[in-house]
Amino acid sequence: MRHDVILVLLDGLNHSVARDCMGHLQALCGAGRGQSYRLECELPSLSRPLYECILTGVPPIDSGILHNDVVRLSQEQSLFHYARAAGLSTAAAAYHWVSELYNRAPFDPARDRHTDDSALPIQRGHFYWNDHYP
Repeated sequence: MRHDVILVLLDGLNHSVARDCMGHLQALCGAGRGQSYRLECELPSLSRPLYECILTGVPPIDSGILHNDVVRLSQEQSLFHYARAAGLSTAAAAYHWVSELYNRAPFDPARDRHTDDSALPIQRGHFYWNDHYP
């Protein structure tokens, strides 16, 4: 039986807050339909380098994504690439840096905000760039 997989990544969320305040996700874990992991942070503890680390398994010192201002496609294979290679479909609702790392760089809001392209690593996407959104 095939199951959909959803990775929930909340930038800057303390593990204890996730454990204590995310009832639906904790219920999924309690029912054996989800998993929760506490991650040890690589350095530097910045968003874009850590997105790259989590999605590829490659630490910032090796990926070259060392700060938030690196605007280029990742040179690594990501979770999205592996899923596509296995014939699975991919999607993301994420900050635009994820699009820049795995789909196209630099991010062009008119072209990239809503993605529906089966040829891209992230086939279906909704990407935002304002920190107060979504």
